[in-house]
Amino acid sequence: MQSRSTQKPSDVRVIKKYPNRRLYDTDTSSYVTLGDIKRLVMDNEPFLVRDAKTNEDLTRSILLQIILEEEAGGSPMFTAPVLANIIRFYGHAMQGFMGGYLEKNMQALMDLQAPMMSGMVNNNPFQQVQEQFQKQTEQFFGNFGIKR
Repeated sequence: MQSRSTQKPSDVRVIKKYPNRRLYDTDTSSYVTLGDIKRLVMDNEPFLVRDAKTNEDLTRSILLQIILEEEAGGSPMFTAPVLANIIRFYGHAMQGFMGGYLEKNMQALMDLQAPMMSGMVNNNPFQQVQEQFQKQTEQFFGNFGIKR
């Protein structure tokens, strides 16, 4: 989901966002919703969201909108203390490190999820992943004097 250049690789779907807030999928030549974008994410389909006028990359903004909708919709993933800790890293010397840390841990979680979903891991794998992630997070914050 990362865009490192303004060129469109042939395998990346481009969604254009118009001033009226409508999203247009250039591959299917149709308007799409945030729900459709979420399905692209869930299907691991690479895409970029571009401003139709300026060609600015809006992918992160659209992904954040999807997260906001998901968080508001019943069973939030992020607690208020987690969000507060994330906010505290903005402007902090460790801001750049925090993004990489979260990205690596999310990838590790995704890597662990695959065998769990196929039934290859026993002994309550979700509990094991949660405990491991909690230990890593506590260790990370402990390194900077931040306690839970």
